[in-house]
Amino acid sequence: MKNKKRDILVTSALPYANGSIHMGHLVEYIQTDIWVRYQKLRGHNCHYVCAADAHGTPIMIKAREENISPEKLVTSIAKKQYQDLKDFGVEFDKFHTTHSDENKLLVEEIYTSLQQKNHIYTKDIDQAFDIKENMFLPDRFIRGTCPKCAAKEQYGDACESCGATYSPDELINPISTLSNSKPIWKKSEHFFFKLSNFENELTQWIKDAKLHKNIKNKLAEWFEMGLKDWDISRDEPYFGFKIPGTKNKYFYVWLDAPIGYLASFLSLCKDRDNLNYNAYFKKDSHHELYHFIGKDIVYFHTLFWPAVLEAAGIRKPTSVFAHGFLTINGKKMSKSRGTFINAKTYLNNLDPNFIRYYYASKLGPSMEDIDLNMDDFVARVNSDLVGKLINIASRCSGFINKNFNGELSRELDDPKLFNTFLQCSQSIADHYEAREYSKAMKQIMQLADKANRYIEEKKPWMMIKKEEQHEEVQLVCTQGLNLFRMLLIYLTPVIPEISDKAKSFFNEENWHWNDTVNPILGTKINKYIPLLTRVEKEKVDNMMASSNETTPKASTNSEKNLITIDDFLKVDLRVALISDANEVEGADKLLELTLDLGESSRTVFAGIKAAYDPKDLIGRHVIVAANLAPRKMRFGVSEGMVLAAGPGEKDIFLLSVDAGAKPGMKVK
Repeated sequence: MKNKKRDILVTSALPYANGSIHMGHLVEYIQTDIWVRYQKLRGHNCHYVCAADAHGTPIMIKAREENISPEKLVTSIAKKQYQDLKDFGVEFDKFHTTHSDENKLLVEEIYTSLQQKNHIYTKDIDQAFDIKENMFLPDRFIRGTCPKCAAKEQYGDACESCGATYSPDELINPISTLSNSKPIWKKSEHFFFKLSNFENELTQWIKDAKLHKNIKNKLAEWFEMGLKDWDISRDEPYFGFKIPGTKNKYFYVWLDAPIGYLASFLSLCKDRDNLNYNAYFKKDSHHELYHFIGKDIVYFHTLFWPAVLEAAGIRKPTSVFAHGFLTINGKKMSKSRGTFINAKTYLNNLDPNFIRYYYASKLGPSMEDIDLNMDDFVARVNSDLVGKLINIASRCSGFINKNFNGELSRELDDPKLFNTFLQCSQSIADHYEAREYSKAMKQIMQLADKANRYIEEKKPWMMIKKEEQHEEVQLVCTQGLNLFRMLLIYLTPVIPEISDKAKSFFNEENWHWNDTVNPILGTKINKYIPLLTRVEKEKVDNMMASSNETTPKASTNSEKNLITIDDFLKVDLRVALISDANEVEGADKLLELTLDLGESSRTVFAGIKAAYDPKDLIGRHVIVAANLAPRKMRFGVSEGMVLAAGPGEKDIFLLSVDAGAKPGMKVK
C-alpha cells in the first residue's frame, strides 16, 4: 500500500456574505471536506481554503438597509458562516475574505497583466437603469422571462431552468427587483475580457482536466452557441475594488471572487513557513488544484476562470468538480413549505454526524440533485450508523471491560475475516478518490453486516456463561473490536467526530489509512461510552416545524390580526382526560394538569387556578390543542394547551365534552 505523497490545494465555492449557511450549502462543504480529510488520511499534503464572498450590490444594499458599513456586515456574517461550517465538522486550513489586502493585490496584478497583453477592451453598452433607485442594475437585480425557454422569474444573466446565458436586455418583460419597476436602458462604458480569444486553450484544458461528462456536455452546448466576451466592470454605487485608473468603475464580483481562491492560499502561506505560493500557481506547476462547486456556476469556473488564468500566465485548475442541488422531501427548498432549513436550525436539533453520513450515502461525482428525505434520513442513519456500525462496539466492549480488565487478546479469532476487510481498503479508497461516496458507504456497511453476522454466530453472551469458553469470548470480542476499528478508519473522512471518540476508546492518538493493516492486540481499551445515539423522529419534526416561514407577509392594519382557515386547520384538537391536577408551588395562577390522550400523557400548565379547585378537575374530559410546541416555563415544560373561554380570573370556563368521549379522539 505504498502511497506517493501529493501536493494538493482544494477550494469550495465561496459563500456569499449576505446570509446564513443552509442545508443546500452544506452539500458542497461536506462533500469537499470528506475528500480533503480522505487525502490527509492518506498522508498527502492537502490544503483546503475558502473565503467569504464579500463584494457586490446585494451586500451594499443589505448594509444600507441595516444602517452599517458593508465591511462590518461582511465581517459579522462571515464569522457566523465560518462557525456554522466548523460545527458541521468542515475543517478549513484557511477561511479568508475576498475583501482583503491579498485579494486586492492579486486582482490588480492580474488585471494589469490582462490589460498589458491586450486581453481587455472597453465599449459603451446599454445597461439597465432603475430610475426610482437612481442606479444601474446588476444582472441579478433584474427578473423576467427567459428568452430561450420562456421560463418566468429568471435572473438577468442566466436561466436556472434551461441553463442559458444572455444579457439583461434579452429578457422578456424585465423588472427591477429593487423597485418593482420597469428599467430603462442607458449608455455606460464597460471593460470586457476577450473570452472569445481562448477557445483553443479552453478546448485543450477541458481534455486535460478530465471533467465529468455532465460538465463536458454542458460545455459543448456553450461552445456551440459561441463564447461571449466577459463584462468585468460595474458602475458605482458598488461595494468592491475600484478598477485602477478609473473614477467610478469597479471590478465585477465574478472577477475578484475566484481570485479569492488564490488570495486565501496566499494568506495561508503567510501563516505557514513551509508553504510556497508560487510552487502551486506558477505556469508549469505540477501541484494539484481542484475546485468543488455547484452546477449553477459551472460556466464561470470552466470557461471564464481558466481563460483568465491562461491569459495572466497562471496555472489552471487540475479539474473542477460540480454537484447538483438539494431537494427536501422531493421538493425544492422553500421557506413557505418549511423546507428551507438553516444550518443553525439543524444544529439546534440534530447531531451533525447524521447529515454528514446521509449526504455521503447519496453523493456521487455527477451533477444530479440529491434529496434529503426525512423518513429515509431517520431510517438510514439509525440502521447504518447505530444499528450496524456502533452496534459492533457496544456488543463487544462490555465483555472486554467487565471480564478481561479492558485488555484485548494477543491474537485474532479469525485472521481470514480480518484480511477480507483489509482487502477492501483499495476499492474503498478508489471510491473516495473518485468522489463515489455512496459506493464507499455501501461497501463499508456491507462489511459492518459481516461483522455483526460474525458476532451473532459466535454469541459471546452465551459463551461467557461457560467458564471454559471465557478465553474464546476475549478472542471473539477482540476480533469484533478490530473490525469496528477498521471500519471507523474507513469512515474517518465522513464522521470525524465519531472517529476521534473511537480513537480515545482504543487509546490511540492518530489514525492513518494504512493503520488498518495491523490489528491492535494485547493492549488495553478504555471503558466504552456510547459514540452515537439514534435519530429521534420528534427532533426531526421539531426541526421542520422550526423551519416554517415565520416572517409575516405585508398586510394592511385592518388585516394584520387575521388568520386564514388553513392556519386554523393546523390546530390539532383532541379530547383529553384530566387524570391528575395540582397547584403549582410559587405560581399565583397556574395549575399543573396531567392529561391522558389515550396513547400518551401530557403535562400542561393552565392559568385557571382562580376558577377551579384541582380536586374537582380530576376525571373531567376537556379539549386540548395537542400539536402546540412544548413551552419551557419556570415551573417545567408545558406540552399543550387546554381550551377555555371567559374574561379571566374566576370567570374562566373550560371547554368540556361528554364523559363518554374517548381520550385522544379528534375534535372537529
